[in-house]
Amino acid sequence: MDLTVVAYITYLLISVALTVWVARTLSRNGRIFLSDVLHGNEKLADAVNHLLVVGFYLVNFGFVALYLSQDDAVLDARALFEALSVKLGVVLLVLGVMHLGNVYALNKIRRRGVMEREQVPPVGPQGWTKAPQGPWAPPAPQA
Repeated sequence: MDLTVVAYITYLLISVALTVWVARTLSRNGRIFLSDVLHGNEKLADAVNHLLVVGFYLVNFGFVALYLSQDDAVLDARALFEALSVKLGVVLLVLGVMHLGNVYALNKIRRRGVMEREQVPPVGPQGWTKAPQGPWAPPAPQA
């Protein structure tokens, strides 16, 4: 068997396994963020989480497929390892960037939800303050 084909098969197996592992990790832990942001709405959190995972798979598998081609023929074991190290290194970097992008987006969504909850005052109004006194104060209403 041609070593270039061995490189392709090895690259695909490792890349797909890494992508699935990262996607499952993001799905499992990202669901907690989504549930918090969506105020405990579990069904909506699951739906958004699933959509994010599908998008993650599409982008990463698309990249893995586009990056599959090898310009030079792999003639020996050394060239096989060099080709695999470059390809897998780039795939790992892309997965890392995608992972950080997802974490950033989830955190931004979560932070926005926390800020919305904090806009409501924790204590209701307890009374009125005195009307301002002085020449700059508006005239008092007359009954």
